[in-house]
Amino acid sequence: MTIIVSRKETFWDKIYLPALAIGLKVTIKQFYRTLFRGESTTIQYPEQKRIYSQRFRGEHFISVDANKTENCTSCYLCQTVCPAECITIIAEERPAEENPYGVRKEKRPARFDIDALRCCFCGFCEEACPKDAIKLSRNYEMAKLTREDTIYDLDHLKREVKGRG
Repeated sequence: MTIIVSRKETFWDKIYLPALAIGLKVTIKQFYRTLFRGESTTIQYPEQKRIYSQRFRGEHFISVDANKTENCTSCYLCQTVCPAECITIIAEERPAEENPYGVRKEKRPARFDIDALRCCFCGFCEEACPKDAIKLSRNYEMAKLTREDTIYDLDHLKREVKGRG
């Protein structure tokens, strides 16, 4: 059963003057702040960048160690947990000379693709990764001209980023 709640329009609602006065008050207040106080509510985008929190999730990257070896061991956890199904991994054996010391990483991604247009930037891939290999940076400038440019391959993803950049 649906209950329809309505109220009768008053005279002031019909002539729309109070709502118009409220909107005009907000506009004049902003005009005064900008013109006489020099307070601006907008950001001059290319020159000024918005500062987001450390928890902001932007463009993906795969962390690399000091030898420029990616930390990814192709465990497929990020691909499995992704709700948008935008991650594709193809694994291969890692050559022994590529990892001479430290914990041996048996597999590496031969192909690691992320479709940024399908991604919902939920961060599940980052949480699921046991090697802390895939991360989301704070880069929010991801505009591209073609769809092919938004499919990030291993060469694009594998870069050294300090912190969350």
